[in-house]
This record gives sequence, structure tokens and C-alpha cells, in this order.
Amino acid sequence: MTKLSGTFLTKVFEGPYQNAGKWAQKMKEYVAEKGKELKKMYFSYTTCPNCAKAYGKNYVVVFAQTD
Repeated sequence: MTKLSGTFLTKVFEGPYQNAGKWAQKMKEYVAEKGKELKKMYFSYTTCPNCAKAYGKNYVVVFAQTD
């Protein structure tokens, strides 16, 4: 576990990790639409690989630290 401090925008994506580049681009666009400046991005899986297989979904939350 970790504690994040600051201001963040979040967005949830679904699919294999190979789509991370596309998700990052979409997140950059989302942050810009909100009129914010992107500082950093963090990716977090909501389930372990075995659970993702069991549920049939692989959700990833992208945290965008903004100004």
C-alpha cells in the first residue's frame, strides 16, 4: 500500500497491459480537456492476474497527478 498526496484525475480502462500506451495517450487528452497540466501518471491494477482471469476483466486505474 502507498499513500498518494496531491491533486489527481483518475480514469478506469479495461484490457491487456499492452494497451498501456493508448491509455496513457487518452489520459493525457483527458487531463488537457479538464484544463490541467499533467505532472505524473500511475497505473494500478484492481485485481490480481488470477482474479482477472476468473472475472474475465482486467481493469486498470490510471491516476494523473495534476497541478
